[in-house]
Amino acid sequence: MSGADALLWALLIGLPAAALGLFVGFTIQGRKNAALREENARLGTRLELEQRAAQEKIAAIQEAREQLAETFSALSGRALRTNNEEFLRLARENLKQFQVRAAADLEQKEKSIEGLVRPIREALEKTEHQVRKMEQERQQAYGSLTRYLESMTQTQQQLQTETRNLVKALRRPEVRGQWGEMTLKRLAELAGMVEYCDFYPQESTSTEDGVLRPDMIVRLPNGREIVIDVKTPLDAYLSAVEASDDAEREAALAHHARKVRERIRELAAKSYWSQFEKSPDFVVLFMPGEQFLSAALDQDPSLLEEALRQRVVVATPTTLVALLRAVAYGWRQETLTENAEQIRKVGEELYQRLGTFTEHLTKLGRSLGTSVDHYNRAVGSFERSVMPGARRFTEMGVEARRTLDPPDPLEKIVRGGKEDAQKPPSPTTDTGADTDTG
Repeated sequence: MSGADALLWALLIGLPAAALGLFVGFTIQGRKNAALREENARLGTRLELEQRAAQEKIAAIQEAREQLAETFSALSGRALRTNNEEFLRLARENLKQFQVRAAADLEQKEKSIEGLVRPIREALEKTEHQVRKMEQERQQAYGSLTRYLESMTQTQQQLQTETRNLVKALRRPEVRGQWGEMTLKRLAELAGMVEYCDFYPQESTSTEDGVLRPDMIVRLPNGREIVIDVKTPLDAYLSAVEASDDAEREAALAHHARKVRERIRELAAKSYWSQFEKSPDFVVLFMPGEQFLSAALDQDPSLLEEALRQRVVVATPTTLVALLRAVAYGWRQETLTENAEQIRKVGEELYQRLGTFTEHLTKLGRSLGTSVDHYNRAVGSFERSVMPGARRFTEMGVEARRTLDPPDPLEKIVRGGKEDAQKPPSPTTDTGADTDTG
C-alpha cells in the first residue's frame, strides 16, 4: 500500500460514516478518472497511430494514383496512337472503296444527268438561237420603226406644209369655186346621175339682168329642172380654225354665220325659178362640207328658216346625195314606164312561142305512147312464142349459164293532148316522168 493509500485509510478510519461515504465516492471517482485518463491516452496514442497509418495510406494511394495516371496516360496514348493508325488505315481503305463506288455512281449519275440535261441544253440552245434571232429582228424592226417615224415626221411636215398651202389656196375665191364644183360633180357620180347624163354643170341662161350661170341643173324625169348653185364661204371659217383663243374663235364664227346669210340672200336675189321655166319655185344652195353649215347654225339657229322663207334650200353632201338618189330612182321608174309597151310585146311573143312549143311536146308524147304500145306487144309475143322453146333446151340438158327472164312490159303514162290532161292520174303511176323504163 502506498503512502497515499495509507493516508487515505487513516482518514477513513478517523472520519465519521457520512464523510466516509463521501470519501469513498471521491476515491471511486478518482479511480474512474484515472482509468479514463489512461484510456484517453491509450486512445489518443491509437488515434495518432491510426492517423499516421491513414496518412501513409493516403500518401501511398496518392503515389499509386499518380503511377496509375502516368500508366493510364502512357497506355491511353499508346492505345490512341494505335487506334488512330488503325482508324486511319480503315478510313483510307473505306475511303478508297467509297471513292471507287462514288466514282462509279458519279459516272452513272453523270450519264443520267447528261441524258436529262441534253434536252434542256438543246432547248436552251434553241431558245438562245431564237432570242438572238428575235434580237436581230427587233433591231431590224426598231430600225424600220425609226425610219418609219422619220418618214412619218417628214410626211407630217409635208402635210402641214400642204395644209397651209391648201388653206392659202382655199382663201382664193376661184379655188373655192373649183373645189365646190368638183365636189358637186363627184356627188352626182356617186348618186348614179352620170349614167343617165342628167346633170349639166355651168349651164348659162341670158336674162334681162344678165347671164345667170348656175353650177348644176338636175333634170327630172317629168321634164322639170332643179337649179343648184355652190357657195363656199371659207374665209371666216378658216380664221376660226386658226384662232388662238376662244374670243377670237367666237368672233370668226359669228362672221362666218353672217357670210352664209349673205350668200343665201345673194342666191335668193337671182330668182332662178323665174328664169328657168321648168324649175320649181326654189333653188338649192350647196355647201361642200357639213362642218361649214353646222358652224353657222351654232351661231345662228334661224338660218335654215330664213333660207326657206327666201326659197333657198341649203344642202350639204349628205342631203344632196339623198336628193340625187331620189331623182335617180325617179328616172329608173320612168325607164320602166317607157319600156312597159316593149315588155308587153315581148310577153305576147313569148306566149305564142310557148304555145308552139306545147304543140311539139304533145306530138312527141303521142308518138312515145305509140312506141310503148308496140314494145308491149313485142314483149307479149316474146313470152308466148319464144320463151317456151327456150325452156325446152334446158329440159333437154343444155346448160344455162344465165337465167333467161322475159322483159317487163311498160305502163303507158304518157300525157298527150287536152283530153289526157283532163284525166286524173292513176294512183299507182308516177306522174313526174314521161315513161317508165322498168
